[in-house]
Amino acid sequence: NCGLELSGNPEGIPTLVEYLTEYCFRAGKPWPAENWKFYVAFSMFRIAAILSGIYARWTMGNASGGIRAKNSGQLAHLTIDAAWNYISNTSVLPDQLPLYNKLGYFTLESKSKETYDKEILNEEGGFYVPSLKVSELKKKLLVFMEKHIYPMENEFYKFYQSNERWTIHPKEEELKELARREGLWNLWIPKDSAARAENLLFDGKDNIPSWYMENHLMGAGLSNLEYGYLCETMGHSVWAPQIFNCGAPDTGNMEVLLRYGTKEQQQEWLIPLLQGTIRSGFAMTEPKVASSDATNIECSIKRHVDSYIINGIKWWTSGAMDPRCSLLILMGKTDFSAERHKQQSMILVDIKTPGVQIKRPLTVFGFDDAPHGHAEISFENVKVPVGNILLGEGRGFEIAQGRLGPGRLHHCMRLVGAAERGMQLMTERALGRRVFGKFIAEQGSFLSDLAKCRIELEKTRLLVLSAADMIDRFGNKKALVVVAMAKVSTPKTALKVLDMAMQVHGAAGLSSDTVLAHLWATARTLRIADGPDEVHLGSIAKSELRKAKM
Repeated sequence: NCGLELSGNPEGIPTLVEYLTEYCFRAGKPWPAENWKFYVAFSMFRIAAILSGIYARWTMGNASGGIRAKNSGQLAHLTIDAAWNYISNTSVLPDQLPLYNKLGYFTLESKSKETYDKEILNEEGGFYVPSLKVSELKKKLLVFMEKHIYPMENEFYKFYQSNERWTIHPKEEELKELARREGLWNLWIPKDSAARAENLLFDGKDNIPSWYMENHLMGAGLSNLEYGYLCETMGHSVWAPQIFNCGAPDTGNMEVLLRYGTKEQQQEWLIPLLQGTIRSGFAMTEPKVASSDATNIECSIKRHVDSYIINGIKWWTSGAMDPRCSLLILMGKTDFSAERHKQQSMILVDIKTPGVQIKRPLTVFGFDDAPHGHAEISFENVKVPVGNILLGEGRGFEIAQGRLGPGRLHHCMRLVGAAERGMQLMTERALGRRVFGKFIAEQGSFLSDLAKCRIELEKTRLLVLSAADMIDRFGNKKALVVVAMAKVSTPKTALKVLDMAMQVHGAAGLSSDTVLAHLWATARTLRIADGPDEVHLGSIAKSELRKAKM
């Protein structure tokens, strides 16, 4: 259905203008206003000619169709009359392609300039997709955040600094159930991944059970680009993504199972992850080697009869401290003598398997991110079934590339939201705080820096959305360079904005009385997580050099 979400009529069928707008953009065709009347009239006369031929065969007694063939002569005349009436219309299409941006399509036949500005520009100054589905989801998400997430932030912070911090706050599960009922669940899932899993799990869309649909387990059928606008909103709070089952590393792990898991693996692990009844971790980084170069990994996965035996130490396994964590996706080496990028494999590990030992939680600038946590884990003779291997031995790098494209971008989307939260808190503070006889908002240096932050944030947002659009149109592999650009740019922009917001707040900005310090720590982490800046910069530079050699 071309992804159209506009409501040309109550049944949701797009109008002619809406459909043509979508078609021209996707096909790269010019707006056909000058020739459209000819195209339609030609088609109608062609149909009339076909109907006349059927009627002629009926008069000679060799037409099939009985009464329908007999009536085709009358239908031919009606079609010709309709064609002439159509030709007599003064105008059948707007002279120009209706106003649209690259990220969404809309008509403006009855909209004033003020309405256009109000609908297209959101309160943060950025652009959003004005499709019915996405705009409605965003409205619901904003209301949910205002009503349920922001009021609970202080309560969550207090709870997760107490002795109970490695347990689950009872309100969290209530909010998750509410988000599911609101249709704000698993919004991150791309349409193509959902289709593969549904075909594998249920042998086609027609066999999907009602409980599956009712619980929104495959999200809302959004593209990566559409999800970008919603993910940004979730990024305003460190607590929000998990409430909507859109938090890392679960989204990346679910994406792996959606794309590469067998039916048995999906039934055992994917379904409970989609339901939010369990959580997961991704065990890749190791303390003894530079894991940004995954060929350095030393953890071994050795085949023994009908099992694999795992030995090694992993750390920064985010999510493993959570009491709900049941699954680890581990990357290790199945063949140390194979080709450099064919040594690694990924395997599913039940965290309760004998030999899996969580050694300690790690902290990020003093934040332990309870109850989620970042764990150091030892694997000593951990025995898992052969059926737990993902896609096959030696295909770890292949899976990693498929996982990290959208996953890295989700981090970027959330960071744009974190930076927007920083802008919001900064401006509110500046308008209400006086220093040396003037409000901070009246200080010349503040105004200059604030404007520069907005410029950088808008550039970064567009880069992130462009990367999402590239993934949708060309796939993860061809979008890797643009994703790398976003991955380098977004944390730096967020850090700049959040640092300024903390400066405006003074000592309060460094404390846990605001969310700024925690958001800053998260942003700084992402200059290393999912690959350090230097790796991404290298990829971008090599791409430029390849272009020059072509």
